[in-house]
Amino acid sequence: MKMQTVVNVRTCIDERPLGRFQFIVAALCALIVFLDGFDTQAIGYVAPAIIKELGVSRAALSPVFSASLVGLMFGALIGGPVADRFGRRPVILGGLVCFGLLSLLTVLANSIGSLLALRLLTGLGLGCVMPNAIALTSEYAPARVRSTTVMVMTCGFSLGAALGGLAAAVLIKDFGWRSVFIAGGVAPLVCAIAVWRYLPESVRFLVVNDGDKQRIDNIMGKIAPELAAQNVSFVVDEEKETKSPVKQLFADKRARLTAVLWLVFFMNLMDLYFLSNWLPTVINDAGIPVSDAALIASMLQIGGTVGTLALGRIFDKVPPFFALGAIYLLAAVFIVGVGFSTASTPALIVSIFGAGFCVIGGQIGANSLAARCYPTAIRATGVGWALGIGRIGSVIGPAIGGMMLSMHFDMAHLFMIAAIPVLIAGLGALTIGLSSHGRQLSE
Repeated sequence: MKMQTVVNVRTCIDERPLGRFQFIVAALCALIVFLDGFDTQAIGYVAPAIIKELGVSRAALSPVFSASLVGLMFGALIGGPVADRFGRRPVILGGLVCFGLLSLLTVLANSIGSLLALRLLTGLGLGCVMPNAIALTSEYAPARVRSTTVMVMTCGFSLGAALGGLAAAVLIKDFGWRSVFIAGGVAPLVCAIAVWRYLPESVRFLVVNDGDKQRIDNIMGKIAPELAAQNVSFVVDEEKETKSPVKQLFADKRARLTAVLWLVFFMNLMDLYFLSNWLPTVINDAGIPVSDAALIASMLQIGGTVGTLALGRIFDKVPPFFALGAIYLLAAVFIVGVGFSTASTPALIVSIFGAGFCVIGGQIGANSLAARCYPTAIRATGVGWALGIGRIGSVIGPAIGGMMLSMHFDMAHLFMIAAIPVLIAGLGALTIGLSSHGRQLSE
């Protein structure tokens, strides 16, 4: 009888380069969040056509936008714990089918009420997907490129949101606004078939939860082919959790980590959605034509994409929460700079690009770091609840911005106040970096 070899799954993955199998996992997760980004932004692209057809005011459509964000929040809060109990793969599949079918049903909406209900329910499906795509990608990526892999994967969301605008413009012109939701519904259902066929369950989740040995052996054989012919027992240096995964976020000295991480997400997403929603308006109010204001405001997303691609390697090379804190503090400088740059278009472009680089790039970095903060048994819950709490900030940010604009704040003071949340997020990230958990991530 062959002697059985004991192999630690985490060590095995960390000691190897990112192989073809893991690349396929990351690519499928990128496709999933691409569709997530398309569907999340779809309502914004079709809003003018809906307003015209239904004969309603812009203000009447505002609750529909909020319903999507509320759905995303609850989806993230629910999807994480369910995935830590039953697996990442089934929750991702369920989320895809849910938002695909509900997107198709949106075609039947003929009133603000029905549209609001459908977008709320669609948001639940959408909210389940992101934290689990992050958790799954993180669990298959080697430690030395984990942040880079997760952040590049998450770029799929921004790409889906951006390319969705181009697709929506063509579809609405030729087939009407409902065609956008048909495309946004069919694509996730087709993707669900590919996910069912090719996306594996997290091998670390399977080992922690005493999953099927043959299934574990098959997955690890694709990651480390030399082990396929050996008598191997795969283990992880983590234990199965039987208690509520949400309660476990505060167990084992994780209470302060979790609370501060939620604060970081809340504050940064508050700023991100304030900037995303109100930049074109405030730039236009400063005397810049609407078309130019939209173009200049797009520098926020462009900066965010560049920041996402650049910051991953930084987070993999240096103490990550110190780097995140520094990025957020720099974001505060750029946001203040926006308020003082209206007299100079080049300075305004640089300031907005820099704000996007730090705020959006920093947020996607925070998503990746949240996955690294928690053990396998509660990883999806940790990411999902951080995103869910952050979504509250995403609802509050635009509302506060609207209040300040109605009070006629001048640009300088408006953006000085807008810099406060991201400044708090930066201090929060530095606090985590100084903690024992932050030091462990730096090792």
